[in-house]
Amino acid sequence: MRTRIIAKLDVKPPYVVKPVYFDGLRKIGLSSMLAKKYYEQGADEIVYIDIVASLYQREIILSDIKQTANEILVPFAIGGGVTSIDDISSIFRSGGDKVIINTYAIQNNPQIINQASEIFGNQSIIINIEAKKWDNWYECYSDGGKIQTGKNVISWVKEVEQRGAGEIILQSVDNDGIQKGFNKELAKMVVDAVNIPVIVASGAGSLEDIYNLITYANPSGVAISSVLHYNKYTINDIKDYLSKHGIEVFR
Repeated sequence: MRTRIIAKLDVKPPYVVKPVYFDGLRKIGLSSMLAKKYYEQGADEIVYIDIVASLYQREIILSDIKQTANEILVPFAIGGGVTSIDDISSIFRSGGDKVIINTYAIQNNPQIINQASEIFGNQSIIINIEAKKWDNWYECYSDGGKIQTGKNVISWVKEVEQRGAGEIILQSVDNDGIQKGFNKELAKMVVDAVNIPVIVASGAGSLEDIYNLITYANPSGVAISSVLHYNKYTINDIKDYLSKHGIEVFR
């Protein structure tokens, strides 16, 4: 199975920002420009998450999504502030191929997953997991890693799969932005718990980190941000390294 290499944009429109542990935002550049840059480098998909929309309880800024979508010709997944079927429709009309949901589903109404997958098809509905480790379990967070939910990560990923989600993106609050490696154990637990594709984010600091994650947990995709934003590696660098070490990637 080929592993997708995905560029992840954490956005405070119109800028991509980079938090550390989901906090302390550093401005990187315009989302439209960075999406185009990573698309031209060979990203298989672009993930765009408005990381403050739910926290600020404001509507999705569709103009930035439209501008960014116009720059790329690969699947474009969009999240942040999704609270209704109308929001999902608006994202698709603005150029999105997939919609990412977290806060509203886990804090208010998980039925939105069922409804969205029935209306739009489960292949277009992604659930974002923001996980934080406690003594012997992982808790789901919401609102950009700010709010506890009391939900066990493994229980929740199984539930969202049953409700019709077509994909999961897994982020680790404890590993985010520090470039010290992924939480491989958490990644494997989630991949093994469900039968739908899992994209793993939070932790890439080296090419070896990405290789080690793939060989240990076998995710469907790896979402990369910091090492791209700070020009440590390009998408091509990552794919070349993985190919040379026996990992199949898309070309």
